[in-house]
Parts: sequence; structure tokens; C-alpha cells
Amino acid sequence: MSNTPSPDVPQDAAATPQPAAAPVFLERDANAIILHEPEPQAQLEEAIEVADVLLQTVPQPQVAPAQPQQLLDRDMSLLAFNERVLSWAERKDVPLLERLRYLCIVSSNLDEWFEVRGAAHVSAANAGEEQGLYTRSSFLALMDKAQALVARQYQLYNQALIPAFHQQAIRLVSHGERNTLQRRWVREYFLREVQPLLVPVGLDPSHPFPQVANKALNFIVRLHGVDAFGRANEVAIVKVPRALPRLIAMPEKVAGKQRLFVSISSVVRAHLSELFSGREVAEFSQFRVTRNSDLAVDEEDVSDLRMALRQGLHHRHYGQAVRLEVSSACSPMLANLLLEQYGLPQQALFRVKGPVNLVRQMQLIDLVDDPALLFPPWKPAWPRQLEVGRSVMAQMRKGDVLIHQPFENFDAVLQLLREAVNDPQVLAIKQTIYRTGSDSEIMRLLAEAVGRGKEVLAVLELKARFDEEANINWAEKLESLGVQVVYGVVGLKTHAKMLLITRRDKRTGQLQRYGHLSTGNYNARSARLYTDLSHLTCDTQITEDMDAVFRHLSSHNHLPELQRLVMAPFHLHNRMLALIEQAAAAAAKGEDARIVLKMNALTDEALIVALIEAGRQGVQIDLIVRGACQLPAQRPGWTDNIRVRSIIGRFLEHSRVFYFAWGKHEELYLSSADWMRRNMLRRVELAWPVTNRKLRQRVIDECLAAYLHDDRDAWVLEADGKYQRPMRPTDGFGAQKNLMKNYGGLA
Repeated sequence: MSNTPSPDVPQDAAATPQPAAAPVFLERDANAIILHEPEPQAQLEEAIEVADVLLQTVPQPQVAPAQPQQLLDRDMSLLAFNERVLSWAERKDVPLLERLRYLCIVSSNLDEWFEVRGAAHVSAANAGEEQGLYTRSSFLALMDKAQALVARQYQLYNQALIPAFHQQAIRLVSHGERNTLQRRWVREYFLREVQPLLVPVGLDPSHPFPQVANKALNFIVRLHGVDAFGRANEVAIVKVPRALPRLIAMPEKVAGKQRLFVSISSVVRAHLSELFSGREVAEFSQFRVTRNSDLAVDEEDVSDLRMALRQGLHHRHYGQAVRLEVSSACSPMLANLLLEQYGLPQQALFRVKGPVNLVRQMQLIDLVDDPALLFPPWKPAWPRQLEVGRSVMAQMRKGDVLIHQPFENFDAVLQLLREAVNDPQVLAIKQTIYRTGSDSEIMRLLAEAVGRGKEVLAVLELKARFDEEANINWAEKLESLGVQVVYGVVGLKTHAKMLLITRRDKRTGQLQRYGHLSTGNYNARSARLYTDLSHLTCDTQITEDMDAVFRHLSSHNHLPELQRLVMAPFHLHNRMLALIEQAAAAAAKGEDARIVLKMNALTDEALIVALIEAGRQGVQIDLIVRGACQLPAQRPGWTDNIRVRSIIGRFLEHSRVFYFAWGKHEELYLSSADWMRRNMLRRVELAWPVTNRKLRQRVIDECLAAYLHDDRDAWVLEADGKYQRPMRPTDGFGAQKNLMKNYGGLA
């Protein structure tokens, strides 16, 4: 497929921008994308507000009759996403500890994929299903791809990263590599810190196979000889407690000038025989079981959702087994015993050449803590639209503010909330909470606001996957302090991100609302790592809509007609379908029509079908989809006009931007929602329009056009369903790198 950007964007520094109908345009040089200010007279007609960079017409093929073709497989697409993440661990231009971080992120992502998506596939394989969404054949295909990905991980770990660490005098020292002094230190550590916490369990009728928690490190041991009662019970299990660190730094007295570390599995392995006095350890293996961790709570059938979820969190650790990891040298006898114990098919067995809990190698990054082996520290800029030291609310009254995180600082949002808490004229604060973390300044500020006499409403989502416990704990704490906590709507996750502050103006005596809407969570840590957009506004229609949504979530009364916001599950799906259809109708009449969408996942079949039909009508469609995408791009006669790309960079792409244009009409929405069926129909989500022309152009420049020109961190979906890196110069143009340079002066 062609990756040629729009013709109004030059491809090198020497190129001269071509005249464009609209004065707001993009100039691309080797280092920057620059927003040009419009001429004053250019604002006289609506037509000039259409961004030329997104409306260039590509020669269109004739529309062929629709051919029945399958969409791409969602789970295969998710695994392909992790292949793209792993590519960052393979890049030699990435600092060494960061390469390890990307390797561990892939392991963490695979853990979650098995925990959330694996159970249905394993059940289908065990039942021999060959019809339906989950089949034995689909399970085998997925396991082949997952096995290949894991093999690639460990090959990189053993053959590239470990030797690179050795060059930096950083070593994970195995038992066979340790000298006498080091072995003595390890033994002392084992006797002092490890052995008191280990409980070996020999298997016999009175000691059945012990419960093994999800993703915990364990050893299975085969013994020779007889036990104290003369019985030849040959198999034992040793569980390694989570309280033990997975990596231990050796002190300088035994490490010398090198930075030496030992893994807990190596420590236990070297001293297994001491756990079984009088017996001979014939063979052993580490093992790790991944379990289904999707909480299944019937909200319609529980009287206390919070209590039901807390009880469910315990059972999550012991759900259906979906994957078994063992050492590569594990004998068939021990491996088959474990497979039988956990009811797993052979294809769910992963033999690995290294630690079975690879994700825990992330600890090495903090233990080494060498700035030379990390990315240069990134300090977000203070938002350009906000003046430092001045009241955020006062500046909001002058106009809408857009914050592009993490290039701009999320602390401006925290400052808005701090200001509201300390302002005696603020009467009420309402906020949704999805993921905030166990240590959250926002939650402490909400608690403080109650103490200052303000009305505080927190719509707290208890079912935020893998954050349930933190949210339950916050719910209990906030309620005890007097915050009005509600859990949204039964059967729906509240995924919308909004903060609404109501303040009485001292001068007029009137109430005024201040709103914050975001594509990302109220989590200060992820705000430094994820790309997201925060929108601060005093727009009367938007803030009235926000207040209506809060009343709906707390009272469950009927939602009034909204003026500007678009809400799922009521309107968002239909609104997006309608915009696609309008663009398609315009294209069918011969008008220029353009759709550019940025999101994390595209799996909703109705929206995919609508996009395909719009493309067949002549709409030019670009999709920037970070993760799973089921739409097959660039299929001749079917999706010729649709291009799909994925950007994998230093920061996790998380912002959702939806752009539609045809003729002289242009609409741009920001949203908390991906285009997945669950987001459209089983969650409370919001999308909102950016109507300020200058802010809209800024979103186009920074979140869409820049990413369409990226030839450094981009992957392009080809007609065969595989992602390929585009041809690029040696360094290439990276959207994230360019934004970092423009905002923070990064060289």
C-alpha cells in the first residue's frame, strides 16, 4: 500500500508548503510539525475551517460488488500487538534497562491476555469444539502464535539482553557461576530469609495437590528413597511465597566491582535437597500456573456489590487454569502430571529457557537504577494555555483549555481540584473514578473537600479490572469520611472520565460550573506514561450535560436530552454510525469525504461494517489503532480506501480522537471510549465535540496528522493481515519524539 502523506505536507526540510485553501495548515520538515496561525479574514467563511491536511483526495478505485470476507481475529490481533511491543525490546537504539522493561511489559500483557481471554479457548479445546466463536482449531492457532512469541522473548533475553548486561558488569549469577564466597552468602541468605517461609508438601492421600495461586512461583520435585514412614511418595510441591523478593542484590563484599544479583528461584533451586532430608532430589522444575481472573458477579442478584466483589477477589487467585509454564528441562513425567492436575491440553504447556516469572525481572530496573541505561528523564511542560501561578478556574472562564499529556503536565488538573477544595466559593465537586491507584492525591483531595463543608459525589467504578481492590478500599474510606459514593449503573461499567465543580461567583452571586473531561484516567502515574487529552471548559451546554449525567448516575432517573455530550450506552454507537453514513452519502455524491480515527481497539462489528461500506463509497479513511483491530485494510475491491496503522512508542498511546469531514462540514470528537462492543453498549462512556476552531486544529495537528506521518514508530496493516514497518529514513519522523521536542526541548 502507499504510505505517501497528504500532498500539502512536504516530505523534507527543503520542500516548500503548497498553497492550501485553508490558512490553517501543517508544514512538515525533518524535525517538527508546526501549527501556523490563520489570517484574520480567513475566519469569515466556514469552509476555511476544514483542515486541508485531512481532506486531500486520493484517486479512488471503482466500487466493486461487496464480497463476503471475514474480519480479522481479535485474539490474533492482540498477540500481534504484543509482537510490536516486543520490537522495542529488540531495538538497539533503546537503552538497555528500557529494553528489559518492554520485554517484561510483553510478559505482563500475555499474562493478562490469558487471564481474561484464555478460559473460553481452553474450554473449547478440552471439549473438542469445532463450531462457533471458540473452537479447538482456533485454540491451536492461538497457542502456536503465543508459543512463537514466548520463544522469541526468551531468545532475546538469553542471547541479547543478558550478554548486554554482562558488558555493563551487571550479572544474574546462577548457582553454577557462583564462587565459594558467593555460595556461602547465598546459603546464609537462604537459611535466614527463605527457608523459614517454605513449606514443602509431599503428595499422598492425606496431602492432596495443594492450591496454587494464580501466577505464583512454585517448584515440583521428584524424590528417590522413602519418607519417615517408609513410603515412597515421590512427588512434592514447594510454593515460593510472594513476600520474597524475586531478585536479590549481592553485597559489595561478595560482588566486588560488579553489580551481581541472584534470583529467588536460583536460591531455592540450589537448596532444594535441604528441604527433603533423607531423600534424594531426582529431578525438579519451576512452574507457574495462569488462571482465569475475570470476575463473574451477577450484579442483579447481589444485595451488596462491594462485598460480593471483595469475596470474588479471593477466588480470582484460584480460578480455572489456562496456561502452565515450566522450565525447558522439565521431564515429560512432571509436565504431564501438572497438565493432568490442572486439566490443560498439551498446547497450553510453555517450556521456557529462563525464569518462568519473566515479568518479575522488572525489579532489576529499580535495583540497577543507572540513568545511563534508561531513557533521559522526561519532565512534562506546564500547559501552554495556562499561566503558571494564576487561578486555573479564572483562566478557564476566559476560554477552553486543552492539555496534551504527558507532553503537558497533568498536575494542572490536580491544581484545578486543589483550588476547588480550598476555594470557599466552591459548593460542590462531582467526579468519576475508574483507575486512580492505591496512593492517590485526588482521592485525598475529595476527602479534604468534605471536611471543608463541600458536597462531594464520587461515582466510583468497583469493577475496573485488576483495580477492584484499590477502588473498594477507597470507597470504604471515602464513605467513612462523608463523601457520597455511588457505584454507577447495575450491569454497566462507568468508564467516562469527568470532574465537575460548582462555584458561586462573588461578584454576580450566580452559580458557575467548571468541567474537566478526559480520554484518560485520574491517575497521576499513568498520566506520565500514557498519551491522553484533558479538556477544561466552562461551556454552559457541556457543563449542564455533565451535571445531567452525574444526576443520572446517582439517581438512575431518565437521562434528559443532552445538548453537546454523546453518551454510551444510549447515543454514542448510533451517533458514530450516523457520522460514518453521512460521510459515505457525501462521497457517493462525489464530494470529498474523510474519516480519521485514533483509538486503542477497533472490534465492534457494526462500526467496522459501516466503515468498510463508507470506504467502498469513496470515503478516505485512516485508522490509528494501537492494539486489536479486526478491520482488514487494503483488500482489493473491498477496503482499498482504508488504511490502518499502529504507533508503538515510549509512551502508551491512549487518546481517542474521532474526525469526520465531508464537503464544508467538519466534526471532531474526543472520547473515553474505544470502538468495542463493550464500550458502546455495556459501559457508561462519553464523547464530546471540540468546537473551538483553534483547539480543533491543534488536536488534528498533534494527534492525527503527526501520527499519519510517523515513519519511525509506526506499523502498517497490510492486505495479508500482517503489520509491517514502513520504509523510512535512518532516523525517521516520530510523532511522540517530535511532540517531546516541541513541548520540552528534547534534542
